[in-house]
Amino acid sequence: MIGGPQATLSTALKALVAKGTITQTQADAITAEVNAAEAAEHAARGIQKSATETLIASTLGIDLATLKSRLAAGESLATISGDKKDALIAALVAQENSEIDAAVSAGKLTSAQAATKKANVTQRVTDMVNNTRPKMGKGGHGGRGGDGPMGKGLAGTTNGIPSQSGT
Repeated sequence: MIGGPQATLSTALKALVAKGTITQTQADAITAEVNAAEAAEHAARGIQKSATETLIASTLGIDLATLKSRLAAGESLATISGDKKDALIAALVAQENSEIDAAVSAGKLTSAQAATKKANVTQRVTDMVNNTRPKMGKGGHGGRGGDGPMGKGLAGTTNGIPSQSGT
């Protein structure tokens, strides 16, 4: 998509205003609402990433600066965790399953969708822990909605740390 989703939305709204389907005031309100939703989603991803980083550091018994430094140096979470690898995987799986359960409670997922997501959580987390870099998603970018090691759960990573829940 040239210009991205914002450009597409802007073009669509301009066309609707030109046709008289909506007013400019309505188009402005839609744009403001989309921008607010994107800002909220970005903030939520930041909170999730921070929570995941804290969980990883706490499980491994190291500080965040050390974790980030070692990841930046190219080490995988498996290497960093050493004999705590299984505990790390268990903690991350529990976190992911908790997020899936919360999405069901919030009405964002059905029970059937949750069961499908949970069926692959352990494998996705294990893959993420063992990789030094995330697999690239669709369009050559790791992350949300892509084919990253965390799939559509903790979709994609930043320096080996999940970037958001995707739920």
